[in-house]
Amino acid sequence: MTTNSIEAVNIGKKYLDFTLENVSFTLPQGCIMGFIGQNGAGKTTVIKRLLGLTSGQGKAVLLGKENGGQDLETKQQIGVLLDGSFFSELLRPRDIDAVLKRIYKRWDSSLYRQYLEQFEIPQNKLINQLSKGMKTKIRLAAAMSCRPRLLILDEPASGLDPVARSQLMDIFQQFIQDEQNSIFLSTHITADLEKIADYITFLHKGRLIFSEEKDLLLEQYGLAKGEPAWLEALGDLVISHKEGRYSAQALVRDREQAARLCPGLVIDRPSLDDIMVFFAKGEQE
Repeated sequence: MTTNSIEAVNIGKKYLDFTLENVSFTLPQGCIMGFIGQNGAGKTTVIKRLLGLTSGQGKAVLLGKENGGQDLETKQQIGVLLDGSFFSELLRPRDIDAVLKRIYKRWDSSLYRQYLEQFEIPQNKLINQLSKGMKTKIRLAAAMSCRPRLLILDEPASGLDPVARSQLMDIFQQFIQDEQNSIFLSTHITADLEKIADYITFLHKGRLIFSEEKDLLLEQYGLAKGEPAWLEALGDLVISHKEGRYSAQALVRDREQAARLCPGLVIDRPSLDDIMVFFAKGEQE
């Protein structure tokens, strides 16, 4: 029986100028979930709520433990990278090993050194002498070297070039190969998620738009292109659209139904970027 690495049930949080509304989703064990949305959508609030770093409504279950982000035993099994988190700039990469092996019971020094070599990180330089991309790689190496069952990562590819990102995606896929480990990955680089994610959870202005299997949702939605006149025929299937002088594009919520209504219409498979952009445009219309 498949168990879940994360169960978020009606997570919410109210601020003076923003409300996170009843966000629920489930990450099955052995899978990668991509967490997407614009800046300010509430993604960081959700992550902090999962980890018990902020209060709020609803329930967060990590690795079968309610409020697992606050439970010491459960925290030992979670690797975390938060945007803006850092090690002291006066440490060297090799010093981090000495610090973290005293904190994590399952810390693997040889694995940490292996990641540093794989990422081509100089172990004896001070962290303040390294590039932003190298600092990110150090934090990733540390997050994975505690031998976690769950990785919760906020913008892990920040500052990485395409080659380094490709390398990182390979590492993530290796991490879940035993079907015991899982990754919750918040990123703006949706092209990476199209390659490796099993599920996509989309948050927009504090509201959950969907949390679905990636392949199913990319098959379900469609990017329709043609003359503006056919927009009216598609009716409620259109989430939002944009019109040019001679043609129009629209994101439709059911590709097959749209094709039946307009047989001559070109309807392509959308990207995750297309879906995000057209949902945001729909809010403005």
